[in-house]
Amino acid sequence: MTTTRLLIAIGAVLVLGAVNYSILGKERIKSNGEVVFIELGPRDPRSIMQGDYMALRFPLAQRIAASWGPAGAPREGEVRTAGITLNEQRVATLAGAGPGGPALPIRYRVRNHEVWLGTNAFFFEEGSEKRFAPARYGEFRLDSASGEAVLVGLRDAKLNPL
Repeated sequence: MTTTRLLIAIGAVLVLGAVNYSILGKERIKSNGEVVFIELGPRDPRSIMQGDYMALRFPLAQRIAASWGPAGAPREGEVRTAGITLNEQRVATLAGAGPGGPALPIRYRVRNHEVWLGTNAFFFEEGSEKRFAPARYGEFRLDSASGEAVLVGLRDAKLNPL
């Protein structure tokens, strides 16, 4: 009986340690990451089951998927990186698709044969959907070493915070 409790305690410590390590990594990216704006595609502003949130779609994700070609489609759950460049306003485009500086990596995951850039939803307080309706860009912080991107906010067409 005591061995079982000990194993449960060790397992709980390992799980909590892993979760906290992940949180610290995201907080580091939020604090020190490069500011990157990614254009939003059509958005779905509500969910009855989960409260108020905006389902996000990114044309950049569609461009990344289109770049795979017929033989290069990754497996489900696979993690890859793509190169992006930033214009003078720090709006990201797929590297090679327009002017910009040196390419930065952005990490993405394949889910249901689609590219997921960090997140697909932005949650907000119930009743504040009008505040976020003009969203046209996701504001991310990007770790330029790993390519991990963390969504920190939404911006309007002039890149003003919402």
